[in-house]
Amino acid sequence: MKTVVLGITSGIAAYKVPDLAHRLITRGIEVYSIVTEHAKSVINVGDLEKITGHPVYSSLFPHHFDPKKIRENHKVDHIDLADRADLFVIAPATANIIGKIAHGIADDFLTTSLLATRAPIILCPSMNSNMWANEIVQKNLKKLQKRNFHILPSVKGPLACGYEGEGKLPDISDIADEIVARLKNAKYLKGKKILVTAGGTYEPIDAVRGITNRASGKMGRAIAEEAYKEGADVLLIRSSTSVKTLYPIKEEVFQTLEELKNIMEKNIFDYDYLFHSAAVSDYILEKTYHEKLDSKEGVSLHLVPAKKIITQIKKWNPNIKLVGFKAVYKLNKNQMIEKGKEKLKEAHADFIAVNDIARADIGFSVDENEILLISKEGSITNLKKDTKKEIAKKLLSLVIGR
Repeated sequence: MKTVVLGITSGIAAYKVPDLAHRLITRGIEVYSIVTEHAKSVINVGDLEKITGHPVYSSLFPHHFDPKKIRENHKVDHIDLADRADLFVIAPATANIIGKIAHGIADDFLTTSLLATRAPIILCPSMNSNMWANEIVQKNLKKLQKRNFHILPSVKGPLACGYEGEGKLPDISDIADEIVARLKNAKYLKGKKILVTAGGTYEPIDAVRGITNRASGKMGRAIAEEAYKEGADVLLIRSSTSVKTLYPIKEEVFQTLEELKNIMEKNIFDYDYLFHSAAVSDYILEKTYHEKLDSKEGVSLHLVPAKKIITQIKKWNPNIKLVGFKAVYKLNKNQMIEKGKEKLKEAHADFIAVNDIARADIGFSVDENEILLISKEGSITNLKKDTKKEIAKKLLSLVIGR
């Protein structure tokens, strides 16, 4: 049985939410509810408890709160509820709650639960049309959309305040249908074990200088985060200079090619899929210097080709599904496909994702990407320019399937 946690705020439309709870329960969904203090003035908490069969949560510190019991039982209600949720729904979502979530404020039972949950979150905004059109509200909604909150848009119609316009809570039946549809796809990667590499290697010249590249690790981070949010067991192997994730994802950190190789070889048997997006140096120095070189004197550096990690992966674990990444420079589509096929064959990979790093608007260091995904079966999928988060979602879906 799937579990939905309903967060109910103090918009007048809150009176409709018990009907939403009833509709979900009749579809075989377990429902827990959290009501803000002001929402208690809009709905009957007792009726909601009768409908759901569970107590309604509201206060972080109810009258029976006993910190000693929490220490003994290791159970905190808002964390327990956050963990139970397969889906978190806020209906109605007022301008106030939207602003609080967008800025990470956790000052009551609902907001602390929201920050603690790993479940997908649906927001159902409802407010006065002027409030809805306010630039601050719209900026907050866009910020949450970028963080993968699903916004179920408000609709036009007569509002409780007497206005006619946008800001009306969507029809309860539509919200229920959206919840059911989302639950069918919720956490589709649960049980999958996914390894992701991210960022660029660093090869030392001397004690303070080195050779590296512009890889930021943003693509790998996006893959790791999207996989984690969909329930996968994820290990992110990232460079020491790459972007960090705010999610509690397991990680190991590398600097050099050799360090990356050792970490991968140590963990490779524990995972089902590998997204090898790290930008690994093609060269290492024949000789490195342990001291700091004198900048007044010239020095000649001899670079030698490095043994490619991607060609060793299937030798370490022949059963892992390998998705390699191939960066190309100013190639047309046919040339990119040819390079991808060469890399597929060389690495015995299952997929190769090819992107053109000559373009300033995609690839290294930026937030967007565009990829040609080539499979060993011969399929070619063009993932057109989009945010790296969206590209990551599509990659996971294509490689693993929903």
